[in-house]
Amino acid sequence: MLNKIVLASKSKIRKNILDKNNIQSTVVPSNVDEDTVKLSLLKENATPEIISKNLAELKANKVSAKINDQIVLGADSVIDLDSELISKPQSRQEAMEILQKLNGRTHFLISSVCVSKNGSMIWNYTDKATLNMKNFSESQLEKYLSKISDEDLFAYNVYQIEGEGRSLFDSIIGDEDTIMGLPIKKIKQYLNEIK
Repeated sequence: MLNKIVLASKSKIRKNILDKNNIQSTVVPSNVDEDTVKLSLLKENATPEIISKNLAELKANKVSAKINDQIVLGADSVIDLDSELISKPQSRQEAMEILQKLNGRTHFLISSVCVSKNGSMIWNYTDKATLNMKNFSESQLEKYLSKISDEDLFAYNVYQIEGEGRSLFDSIIGDEDTIMGLPIKKIKQYLNEIK
């Protein structure tokens, strides 16, 4: 397996997943303006899955265009609620609104990854998990939110499946690493093929 890749993301959880799987990586954030890209794609009626794929590719390509002959991994995760894109909250009020939307309903968590080299995509993969959220009262949701730090809330969206977030769901169908933002099994498979 390639022993060193560049991760075009400042996500600590993605870096941790790579570390746990013995994939050495250097972090070089892409600094892509995600909100502008999302708005542009939404105007073109892009689905949440297309938006996730586009952002992963954009991040990987942007970083790999500056670094010659290195494998660059870009990633993006979105929530798809009945084809509506749910983005990371910018405030606690917004986080509460997202939780109220998801309350008692089933949604998809979509994670896309893209591998680029010299500014061009050479591989990509998208995975989807299905999450069925329990029904909560407003006070229960407030209590849940109060247990989550601002840093975690704004970095990982409204739930962290590896922590408190698991308690929100009746059922989770799909890969846990996908839900955390990096479908690592497929990435390892790909990296093994190109070593």
